[in-house]
This record gives sequence, structure tokens and C-alpha cells, in this order.
Amino acid sequence: MFDKLEDLIHHYEELMNLLSEPDVANDANRFKKLMKEQSDLAPIVETYKKYKECKQNIEDSLAILDEESDEEMRELAKEELKDSKEQVEELEKELKILLLPKDPNDDKNVIVEIRAGAGGEEAALFAAEIYRMYVHYAENRGWKVETLDADETGIGGMKSVEFMVKGSGAYSILKYESGVHRVQRVPETESQGRIQTSTCSVAVMPEAEDVDIKIDDKDIRIDVMRASGNGGQCVNTTDSAVRLTHYPTGIVIYSQTEKSQIQNKEKAFALLRTKLYDMELQKKQDAEAEERRSQIGTGDRAEKIRTYNFPQGRVTDHRINLTLYKLDKILNGDIQEIIDACIAADQAKKLSRMETEA
Repeated sequence: MFDKLEDLIHHYEELMNLLSEPDVANDANRFKKLMKEQSDLAPIVETYKKYKECKQNIEDSLAILDEESDEEMRELAKEELKDSKEQVEELEKELKILLLPKDPNDDKNVIVEIRAGAGGEEAALFAAEIYRMYVHYAENRGWKVETLDADETGIGGMKSVEFMVKGSGAYSILKYESGVHRVQRVPETESQGRIQTSTCSVAVMPEAEDVDIKIDDKDIRIDVMRASGNGGQCVNTTDSAVRLTHYPTGIVIYSQTEKSQIQNKEKAFALLRTKLYDMELQKKQDAEAEERRSQIGTGDRAEKIRTYNFPQGRVTDHRINLTLYKLDKILNGDIQEIIDACIAADQAKKLSRMETEA
């Protein structure tokens, strides 16, 4: 590990030198690429420098204890030695986590797809609540949310909704939300007061760019039509809605949220690229079944990951056995504690696997 860290230090210094060269600064694409690499390495380099300082402090403290007879100086050295040893242990753990292989999609924006599952209208109402939960969470982080498509019911529910979240590292955080979410509560329409269980599924997909997925024109059928449902005076009176049909996969994308046909077409193609890219990722994960099983939240989307229990006011994440009694806050977007726990559990599993293989 430490040989690798020394190599990273040298590479980081080379990057800093390159970034100061005029030729590099004048090449926007190269400069951006090098800046991204430098930014990714900076936390590792800074942590390793702190680690080396603590190791040096340990050596200095041991030298003082070996040479010094003054009791007050020896006590100070013992205190410094104890603190430095504790810091070294913590920094070693931090370095191991920082050196874990990074998901190449972590920095990407995401497209989230929520679909009502078992439970009829109650499931659609729950899907709408989960959608609002993510919108509030994204807004609290300063991320931008764009609705791509929504199939709403007449009483405020959603049979399905697809939306994009734009923000730094959105996929690295929201990928832990993929799976089946379950709600347990008494529906307003239930006269007997019986608790009903309903579900919705959440799929979090990294946004695909043109370089990730190439779509052949002959594989696509494009239909334009008048938008349906609630809309402004332009939306429902012009052929602004767009439907894409991808022949090889049978995927159909419908986009009508914008007034402009061009904008709806752009959104539809963005969603299609992302779905095709996600299919490729799923194939890769199936081929790497053991790796998938060693992770939290990036595996089987049919897995029940979380229960929202209204009578008890609790939310339980079944992957990490975490229960929190703050249902209202969570549904209002306060999900960071759950995500942090998922990230920590994921890192712990990966570290354990890496140490077993070493």
C-alpha cells in the first residue's frame, strides 16, 4: 500500500507541474482532464502527508523518551506518542478507504425512475411521496432536479415518474437508493383501520453521455404528438410531445414535460441513452456476481431495501439493520444518515474482501 502511495505522491507532483505549464493551460480539454485527476488525488495525498507527519512524531517522541531524563518532558513525549499512535491508526483506515477502486460512474448525474408496485392507488400515493423525498433531498444539497416524465393519478399519486438529478457526485450517493421501498400504514380509504402494505421500486441510473452509448438512427423510430394531461396553453395545442421506440430492445420513451418539441426530444434521447447504458451495467454486474454481492445497494433491484412504518413512525433499512424513528423528517428529505450508513457498510465490506484476497 505504501509503495502505491509514494507513487501517487510523485504523480501528483508531476500533475501540479503540468498544470502550471502554459501549453497545458491553453488546451482546455487537457487542462480539464488533468484538473479532474489532480482533484481526485488531492484527498489521498493530503491524508498520506498527515500520516507521515504522525509517523515522524512517533519517532521523535520515542527518541525523547530514550534520551530525556526530565520527567515533565517525558510526560509530554508520552502524551504526544499516544495521540500520534491513535491518529496513525485512524489515518491508515482512511487511506485504505481512499484507495478502494472508485466506481467510474460516481461523478455522474443520475436519472431516477420510481414505479408504483403492489397496493393500487395507495402504492401510487407512496411513489409520489418517495419522489418528493428525493426532490427535497436534492434541493437541500443544492442539486438541480428536472422531471423527464410522470404518469400521475387523479388524487395526487404517481404510477411512475422519471427525473434527472444534476449535481457533483450524485450517483455516488443516490445509487444506494435502488431497490424496493415498502410502506405500512392505514390508507385514508380504509374504514376498518387495517394496516396495508404497499410498495414502489426505485432505479437509480448514471446519466449516459454520447461517448458512453452510440445510438444508430436506423434503430430508432421517432413519433411526435400532442401532449396529454395538465399543461400550459402551448403544451396541449401543438405537437410537442415526443415518443422514441428503440427497435433492438423494445424500449419506448415518452417525453412531454417541455413546450418545445426539440427540448422533449433531447430529454427523450438522454433517457434512452441512460437506459441502454444501465442495461450494459446490469449485464456487467451479472457477470461479476460475487463483486455485486459484496456491495450495498448496487445489486438486485427486486431486493426489498427499506420499510416506512407509519403506525410506529419508523424507517428501517434492511440491508444494514438500521432503524430510525423520524419518519416525517425522512420523508421530507432527511435521508443523509441512512445514506452515510450504507456508504460505511459498503466500504467495510469492500475492505474486508480486499484484505481477504491480499
